[in-house]
Amino acid sequence: MEKYINEVLAPKLQGDGGWVEFVSLNEGELTLRFRGECSKCLILHRCTEWIEQEIKRDLKKNVKVVAIRKRPYFQDV
Repeated sequence: MEKYINEVLAPKLQGDGGWVEFVSLNEGELTLRFRGECSKCLILHRCTEWIEQEIKRDLKKNVKVVAIRKRPYFQDV
């Protein structure tokens, strides 16, 4: 799953100025960290739904994506 996230999905998001990182996969719950433009996206839920659909289509697995937003270090203050 981590390889799929890094090699297939992440490049698609990088085209829009964001990126995604694999955090964990536990009992059908896929936790991903979203950075860059993704960290402030107002429709991130649509992206997580798209990721779930892509995984179901390509890997034949049902997962629920849990999104963690990671803002740039200068916004964490």
